[in-house]
Amino acid sequence: MKVAVPQATVSWEAAHVAVEAAVRKAEALGVRINVAVADAGGNLVAFLRMPGAFPQSIAIAIDKAYTAGGFGFPTGKWMDVCAGNEGMKLGFSAQPRLVVFGGGLPIRVGGELVGGIGVSGASEEQDGICAQAGLRAAGADEVEL
Repeated sequence: MKVAVPQATVSWEAAHVAVEAAVRKAEALGVRINVAVADAGGNLVAFLRMPGAFPQSIAIAIDKAYTAGGFGFPTGKWMDVCAGNEGMKLGFSAQPRLVVFGGGLPIRVGGELVGGIGVSGASEEQDGICAQAGLRAAGADEVEL
């Protein structure tokens, strides 16, 4: 029996590259965002807030990273996962910190879940585009929105 097992996690270097790339993409789109990277346990690794981004979106970005990193799929896929099950829709959406709309993507390397990136402050589509830019820059696996 093993008492402990190794677990891969997102590096601080990759997290910083990802948040910067997401902000650069937001600049190109002409929007202001908050962006966070968390490890698979939901612990914050990196965060950037653009001047003028909604302060209320700070927690949402962090929670999108927490949700995507913990569950391993995009936050915008929650309603598909819960399709046809009202109990799951109500139960999961009532959980603190769980975000059930787009803008959060899992960070995987070679298929292994190492964290999540969350973007908030623009439209749901723009948040996802910025999050994808972060994944690409960090060298993580591509994720379909």
